[in-house]
This record gives sequence, C-alpha cells and structure tokens, in this order.
Amino acid sequence: MTKQIEPDSLIQPRRKITGMSAILLPFDEHGEVDWAGFDAHVVRTAAAGLVPAVNLDTGYVNLIDDKTRIEVLRRTKQSLGGKSFVAGAFVNDNPDSAWNLDAYKKQIQRIAENGGTPVIFQSYGLTNLAEPEIVAAHAILAQECDGFIAFEMGKMFAPFGKIYSLETFGEIMALPQCIGAKHSSLDRSPEWQRLILRNEKRPDFKIYTGNDLAIDMVMYGSDYLLGLSTFAPDFFAKRDRLWEMGSPNFYIYNELLQYLGFFAFRTPVPAYKHSAAQFLKLRGWLKSDCPHPQAHTRPPGDIAVLRDILMRLNELDGGEN
Repeated sequence: MTKQIEPDSLIQPRRKITGMSAILLPFDEHGEVDWAGFDAHVVRTAAAGLVPAVNLDTGYVNLIDDKTRIEVLRRTKQSLGGKSFVAGAFVNDNPDSAWNLDAYKKQIQRIAENGGTPVIFQSYGLTNLAEPEIVAAHAILAQECDGFIAFEMGKMFAPFGKIYSLETFGEIMALPQCIGAKHSSLDRSPEWQRLILRNEKRPDFKIYTGNDLAIDMVMYGSDYLLGLSTFAPDFFAKRDRLWEMGSPNFYIYNELLQYLGFFAFRTPVPAYKHSAAQFLKLRGWLKSDCPHPQAHTRPPGDIAVLRDILMRLNELDGGEN
C-alpha cells in the first residue's frame, strides 16, 4: 500500500493552513495548576486564530487526575464562549490493560458536553489490540460522536504510543465520522505516505502533523496540531498567513520557529513542556516556569538560549512579546 514518495509534487502554495495548538497546562512553584495562566493562554491561542487543543500530551494528560481533566474542559468551554476546541479522550491504564470501551465512551461524552471535538488519545489497551481490532475500536467510538480526530504517536512521547500501518491508517481515515488524524512519528516519510493516500482517497480529510521537528510539513498539505505552537501561537499564526499570501517571509519565520523546535524537543522529548513553561514565562505570560511535579525537566541554562530565540522573533515581528 506504500506509495512512491515525490515530496515536491505534494507542495501546495498559498494554501490556507488549519492550525491547532496543544495548550500547556501550567504549574506554580507549589505544584498546583496555574488556572489563571491556563485560561489566559486558551483565550490567547484562539485570538491568534489557532484552535486550542486541551488534555493532550502538552497538558500532562497522563499525569493529571480525572478531576483536573474535567476542570480543564469546563474552563476551556467557559473561556472560549462557544468557539471551537478539541480535547483528548484519554484513558489512563497499565501495560497489561484490556481495551476499555466504556472508559473511552465516558471521555467522549464529557468532551461533547463541553462543546469540544474528541481526539482519540492512545492507551495501552488500545495499542495492545491487533490492528484490525484497532480499526474496529475506532468504528465503535465513531458511533458516540458527530466527529472525531484520530491520533497516532511514537513511543518517544509516551510508552503506549504506536504508529499504525498505512493500511490501518487508511481504514480509520475511511470512517465518515473521522474528520482528521494527528500523526506524531517525528518522521517525514510516513506522513508523506499518509498525505499521498489522503489526496487519492479522501481529499477533504485533515492530516494534522505532530512533527515538531519538521513544522514545514504544512507546505506539503498537512495541517498541524503541535505542542511547539503553544510557545508562540501568535508567531505560528503569522507564519501561516505568510504561506497563504505566498510571501517569502514564510521561510524566515518557519526557520526560526523550527530552531526553537529543535532545541525544545531534544532528548528527553517530554521535557519540551518545561521548555514551554520557561519560554512563556520569558514572554510574561506565566508567573512560574515550573513543570508538573512528576515531569521531565530542563536545566536553568536553557533560559539563555530561549531568551535569544525570543529576541530574534521579536526583532522579526517588531513586537514587544
């Protein structure tokens, strides 16, 4: 089913890009959620023109409890006042867990009640299934909502992650209720393969790149749902507009944002969330740069590099933040 890849033939100039940004869940120095900082960042992201995405990896969804996930949904709905958002339908389980259909149904229902679109977050129970059963599981969940976004991710993000075969991806894409899929392999080739398949089989289907190391995948027809964009939703939105305009300045913004991505998403990859907190504090958007108490951390020396990147972005844009 794999297609010959000719990347240049996939490039789509002047395309309007759909950007979704995974919202960082910020914490204070006492290990408590900074709800004011969260609310402000949700509003800021939507105001920039990106769709907020909550209860995903950037929101420490596998480290927070169910009560906090529910509060995230409630506050997102309240902050956006009817504007669209997406949210992870996350089921917390163990390496030997069975597929928990009822738990997924419950998460989808919660998201729908708050006006969001569910992203089917992977779990051990889901990825332990044989691939035909994974397709069947998505087909069952499709009956629980008007539309959903599928999600596949590499193990560098979470140990229960799995990149599906191209055949399985195609079968999930064929489900009418599946309106898009987030692909987070950090590898261009499988994403290009998915774009080729999408273009042939279902041109209206959205493939949201999760490749924070190749954010130029938007040139080839991917949209995005990134953790990196939470650092700078305003600069990502500006970059996207430049591509739609056909401006060569797109490449200047893209290269600097990619520099930020290479730095923030180095090993260990999950520590990018601490980098995000450091960067957002430098921007004056958070009071604390503390990560979740159980999360990976970055050294204090990173702040000097992040400050330099922010200065370069500000010089590009002529703005203050």
